[in-house]
Amino acid sequence: MAAAGPWPELEAAARERRRELSLAGAAVAERVAAGGGRLPEALLALPLLQSLELSGCAALRELGPGVAAALPALHTLVLSRNALGPAGLGEGLGGPLPALRLLDLSGNGLEALPAALGGTGSGGAGDAAAAFPQLRSLNLSSNRLRELGPGLARAAPQLQELLLAGNRLRALPGGLLPPDGPPAPFPLLSRLDAADNEVAELGADIAALPALKSLDVANNQLRELPAALADCPRLKEANFRGNQLRDKRLEKMVNGCQTKAILEYLRAGGRAKGKAESAREDVRKKKREKQKKDSGDGEQDEVEEASKLLVKVLHVSENPAPLVVKVSPGVKDVRAFIVCCVLKGVNLKPGNALKRFLTVQTKLHEDICEKRTVATIATHDLQLVKAPLTYDVQPPDELKIMPLGRKEIKAKDLLRQLQLEAEEQRKQKKRQNVSGLHKYLQLLDGKDNYPCLVDAEGAVISFPPITNSEKTKIRKETRDLFLEVTSDTSLQICKDVMDTLILKIAELNRSALENKEGSGSDMELDALCGPGNLNLPLVVEQVRVVDTDGNLKVLYPSKTDLATVSSLLTVIR
Repeated sequence: MAAAGPWPELEAAARERRRELSLAGAAVAERVAAGGGRLPEALLALPLLQSLELSGCAALRELGPGVAAALPALHTLVLSRNALGPAGLGEGLGGPLPALRLLDLSGNGLEALPAALGGTGSGGAGDAAAAFPQLRSLNLSSNRLRELGPGLARAAPQLQELLLAGNRLRALPGGLLPPDGPPAPFPLLSRLDAADNEVAELGADIAALPALKSLDVANNQLRELPAALADCPRLKEANFRGNQLRDKRLEKMVNGCQTKAILEYLRAGGRAKGKAESAREDVRKKKREKQKKDSGDGEQDEVEEASKLLVKVLHVSENPAPLVVKVSPGVKDVRAFIVCCVLKGVNLKPGNALKRFLTVQTKLHEDICEKRTVATIATHDLQLVKAPLTYDVQPPDELKIMPLGRKEIKAKDLLRQLQLEAEEQRKQKKRQNVSGLHKYLQLLDGKDNYPCLVDAEGAVISFPPITNSEKTKIRKETRDLFLEVTSDTSLQICKDVMDTLILKIAELNRSALENKEGSGSDMELDALCGPGNLNLPLVVEQVRVVDTDGNLKVLYPSKTDLATVSSLLTVIR
């Protein structure tokens, strides 16, 4: 790697033990060019790095050796719009990246896949099993690829999204499904985008992708569509526009984006069904559904139903009054990471919906948050939150909060009170273990300052990992939530917990509406639970977390977030 000139961004990242790094701008391009078109050696001294982006740098021709070995914690690597070729990637990606979830190589000069991604390059890395065992999204759009290496299925067995638009591919799936590959290659691949290529053949083996939901082969050179498309068990969206199909009736359906009609037409052998045949098909379908229900084989149906949960993301640019959280410098030594968002459209009125909502948080704290040792969740009634917010630290004898169910108290007095309660609890129950907030007290041992989220009026609304404030307490009438996840471990853990929390709330919302749990009048329940309202999406509003100078630290949800629950949640972005 090149060492030409100082890299203040890397020095700051090392000094501050950063997990995320984005390099951009003319100054970066000049330093890369001066270093021979490679990344700087100082990058190898950042083993904690989890997210790296270097895009739009025409001088970047190769990564240089050792990137994969030096950055084992990387889960996001964005290298779009550079000048990378397979040789330039070969050394840098020459080893496994076990935590990588998103890899973006779009807009480069790739004519073949690098060996690590199953290409046929030197080094034999294409034969290695699972070099990217956690990879979910691979973006290879706008390169010069003519074919895909036969080893991609081995290199990235968990792939869910493969973006290939704007290349020179001539056949699909082509090398994606090698005859000697794994027994079930790409079992999770749900989105395949190969628009704007030179695809003249869409093979019948496309049906061998069991999870495929979205297929885009627009603007290619297809003359016909294989009947096997009708055998894709989960295909819901398909774009075939811009192809000169011989069957003009089919082409009309394609131009009308009638995916369901296209699949039925192909299933019927290129014939439109008459009324009698349609009626017979309906009878057969109902019979199959009844048999499946009677046999108890409903697991697939449950997954399909869960996948219908809808969440719409409202971007900051679309929001007239986006919420912002400012982070004080002192938190990096106490509890460095915070992720926030707004969730609108929650219904906690029916039956025991509120109780179940609180139970979900408790279970998440026990499970994915590992008893709050890796992360802590806080939920607030958005209408009671006075923005803007500041994530800060305060000494124990200055931090004041009104804990849930208690009067306002200083943090040091609250902890002393909780410790006394814990001792009394042990004596009464004659056992060592304690419950409730008492079991989290040790998480603040040795801290000179405590983390807190402060509103515009100076009130502390959250004191992680101990408690929220009574001021923003959620009630049955609450419809809009402000969600907060903090951690002293990593930013990605915050995001993973937030992903799961949103999924669980969406499931609760759907369950409450479907079951029409007893609360309120029948008229109210009918209004809430009508067929149309069951599919109304929850709205997630992006929240920016910035430093004291207004520089962005994290935006949630970004385009890569909510990927961990994508199989159970439909996200409208």
